[in-house]
Amino acid sequence: MKNAFTMIELIFVIVIIGILAAVAIPKLTATRDDARVSEMAMNIMQGVSEIASYAISHGDTEDNLSKISNGIASLVESGNAELNTTAKSAVFSIGSIANCLTLEIKTGVANDDANLTLTVANANSDQLCTSLQSAVDPARYPMKLRGANVKY
Repeated sequence: MKNAFTMIELIFVIVIIGILAAVAIPKLTATRDDARVSEMAMNIMQGVSEIASYAISHGDTEDNLSKISNGIASLVESGNAELNTTAKSAVFSIGSIANCLTLEIKTGVANDDANLTLTVANANSDQLCTSLQSAVDPARYPMKLRGANVKY
């Protein structure tokens, strides 16, 4: 009598391992996507805070948002954001949506007031873009940076 596994036992073990892998891999992918969305949302919110602090302390803003925000600079370096220095804006991409969010400093006619606005694109059922938009909370915008209502 030999001590070994039969072919049927080996096939059952391989099938069970395959089923477990088929269940676990999508969960791991979803966890990685959630972490990516959280990281982007954190960098965007950090960027908003840094831009607001810069505007209040200097009374003005830079054209290049990555110069005044490490959070925005990090997203630009990773390829998740594209800057437009002419419009003082940053466009954030995630999933299949190239312009999921747009963060922009809009200056008033007299150039003495400025608002930080966040524009959301149509997510078109893209789960990553929808998650990012809900994590950033666009209802808090526009945010006043300069003007009569801001005291220095």
